[in-house]
Amino acid sequence: MGKVFKPLSDRILIKQVEAETKTASGIIIPNASTEKPLEGKVIALGVGKKGEPLTVAVGDSVVFGTHSGMEIKIGNESFLIMREADIYGIL
Repeated sequence: MGKVFKPLSDRILIKQVEAETKTASGIIIPNASTEKPLEGKVIALGVGKKGEPLTVAVGDSVVFGTHSGMEIKIGNESFLIMREADIYGIL
């Protein structure tokens, strides 16, 4: 990442995990039928809401909802920025 991005408040910067293009048995999944992955890695954190520290940490693998967050581009890479409340859990 060439540019540095620091989320504010309880926002979290997440890099999505790439969708699998092959099943465990070796069947190739066409691009049109793949869904947006619901898993990602925490890249950067805000400081949390006043008096409420964040429960996720940089490097955590997290699960989130299908329509969670907003996609942003930093340099040539795409990321999601979302609030901690949009994250369902840590893997």
